[in-house]
Amino acid sequence: MARTVDKVGVVGLGTMGSGIAQLCIQAGVPTVAIEGSDELVERGRGRIDTQLARAVEKGRLEEGERERMLGLLDATTDVSSLAGCDLVIEAVFEDLAVKLELFGRVEQQLADDAVLATNTSALSVTQIAGGLERPGRLVGMHFFNPAPVLPLVEIVRSELSDDDAFDTAYAFGERIGKEPIACRDTPGFVVNRILIPVLNDAVRVLDEGVASAEDIDKGMRLGTNWPIGPLALIDLIGIDVHVHVCEVLWEAFREPRFAPPSRLVRMVQAGLLGRKSGRGFYRYDT
Repeated sequence: MARTVDKVGVVGLGTMGSGIAQLCIQAGVPTVAIEGSDELVERGRGRIDTQLARAVEKGRLEEGERERMLGLLDATTDVSSLAGCDLVIEAVFEDLAVKLELFGRVEQQLADDAVLATNTSALSVTQIAGGLERPGRLVGMHFFNPAPVLPLVEIVRSELSDDDAFDTAYAFGERIGKEPIACRDTPGFVVNRILIPVLNDAVRVLDEGVASAEDIDKGMRLGTNWPIGPLALIDLIGIDVHVHVCEVLWEAFREPRFAPPSRLVRMVQAGLLGRKSGRGFYRYDT
């Protein structure tokens, strides 16, 4: 049975975490957002404020609604502020040790029946759950970037997840306006398992000189109705993030289609990470 979520926590206020926190306050849910420093707290809060201000400018939101939403957000460095949260969603760096250490601290602040969720896109939810005192309370909630825009969230049931935890996460995904799908804890879940080889093939087509980056993206947009071309999508995801997911899938399946193309590895080494660095397959304004 799904638990009622009266208060939610989001740990990590980077691109994904701030987007998830924004979704929660837009749905009217009091939200505690945690970051590691005051600077990162203010940066994350500013990112959410900016997005809501743009919605006001475009007539999608009233100024009073924006102020009400921001009033639901408590952004802080104090992990103990998560006490009383019914659901806490983690959205920090994709490193197993980092996530395990974080969940160890977070779990101590919560009631025994509170639910934990990880936004990991590639790591094993079961392995993360195994490091908890109550492993059944953890599920995956994999949002897609940009979280406030893309409608999908993958709700991942680990080998240890309780039905109540899974049902709570699924229902909460619906409550904040997403379209959840249920999936097992397998590398890449559903979307990345299918998408990553396709994106890698687009890079290989570029490497083989079949077409320019612009024409590859144009071909996929106009020929398959993709809203964004595959190379531009890698830039949006972050080339370093894409390479990390490739490496995880390669380790899991040992299939060449999952291995990161060497061009992407070199781009990461050169600091060409896509939109967030200002240059990837394309150049971006600041």
